[in-house]
Amino acid sequence: MIKAVLFDLDGTLLPLDQEKFVRRYVPMLTAKMEPYGLEPKKLGETLWGSVFLAAKNDGSRTNEDLIWEYFADVFGKDVVKLKPLFEEFYATKFDEAKDIAGFQPLASEIVSWLKGKGIKVILATNPIFPKVATDLRIQWAGLDPKDFDDCTVYETSRFAKPNPEYYAELLRVHGLSADECIMIGNDVNEDILPTSKLGIRNYLVTDCLINRDNRDISGIPHGTFADMVGFLKALF
Repeated sequence: MIKAVLFDLDGTLLPLDQEKFVRRYVPMLTAKMEPYGLEPKKLGETLWGSVFLAAKNDGSRTNEDLIWEYFADVFGKDVVKLKPLFEEFYATKFDEAKDIAGFQPLASEIVSWLKGKGIKVILATNPIFPKVATDLRIQWAGLDPKDFDDCTVYETSRFAKPNPEYYAELLRVHGLSADECIMIGNDVNEDILPTSKLGIRNYLVTDCLINRDNRDISGIPHGTFADMVGFLKALF
């Protein structure tokens, strides 16, 4: 019996072309930080490096601590003093990137419907952003952070996608077994393959499909967001 639905955010609940989003948001952040001595190209490369590093986190510390240790290695230990400026960027300027995102009206509808059925709804978004940035992207999707039983953010998460341990930790935290969950996502490598390894059912949303290795998805339940809504309603 399914007790919890795990949703990805970017490209799933929130229609988003990831490459376009990065091209919009990263220059905004690097421009904010350039006056403080962080060269834009180097900062952009470091941001990408931190994403790959978080994917290898062994659980010994939070993604936040891991990422800032990496920043200190690249820019020197004093970079930590600039952390409030990064947080200020996400709290004030980051919202301007909303114009690159689409909107899926069925997102809030299906989350509300599941909650009405007594199903636990977890936002399993890759925890490489601070909470303030995740909360904003949730709002872009027409939802509220309080709509979810849990939202993964870099302040508290100790693993990241595509590490299967990211999902295993969610199961442990919520006292769930793999066969009690279903993962809904748009990225084959990050949402589908790792959950399949754990025995978690999944559904691949194809509106903003990411399939970097051009894998055959014929054996994976998949379809548009609207198809997925129908799939879940038939399931419950």
